[in-house]
Amino acid sequence: MPDRLLVLVRHGQSEWNLKNLFTGWRDPDLTPVGIDEAIAAGKRLRAEGYSFNVAFTSNLSRAQKTLDLMLEQMGETNIPIICDEALNERDYGDLSGLNKDEARVKWGEEQVHLWRRSYDVPPPGGESLRDTVARTLPYYVKEILPRVLNGERVLVAAHGNSLRALIMVLEKLSPQGIMKRELATGVPVIYHLNPDSTVAEKLDLAA
Repeated sequence: MPDRLLVLVRHGQSEWNLKNLFTGWRDPDLTPVGIDEAIAAGKRLRAEGYSFNVAFTSNLSRAQKTLDLMLEQMGETNIPIICDEALNERDYGDLSGLNKDEARVKWGEEQVHLWRRSYDVPPPGGESLRDTVARTLPYYVKEILPRVLNGERVLVAAHGNSLRALIMVLEKLSPQGIMKRELATGVPVIYHLNPDSTVAEKLDLAA
């Protein structure tokens, strides 16, 4: 019976996560903590007996490095890796690079909260979560899901909001529900899919 395995992993802590900055499409590296998170995720996947046929990631180095570190721990550095900006983090536009507390001073607590937690209100020059879903979901349907349904074991290392776009569909969450869905850095979320692409089984592989 085909595995129909899909594993999603948010990249390890980045330098800008640590500094409480809006990151978006900017490209900071992982912190030492983020490196450890990625290594630990790979070790947990290996310990649970998971292996993969193909991996997907974004065009941003923090996700790519997380993926490389996980695959190294699993001894799977030779599998195909497909990078695409469709899996990039939500673009925070004019907020990118700003400290979140400084943004609240500039625009007000209520406005920044709206940009961060609403489903369809984008920050200036950036994307709402709805925009991110519109970018990420078609790529998932065209490029990732068919491989899973064909029995390939697929690993995706990406970002909090691009992965929320996939989780929204997989877990059948409403726009309100997906905004409340937390996604920890470096924790594999494992899905086994039914032949109709619905979720048969889900597991968070936390430490």
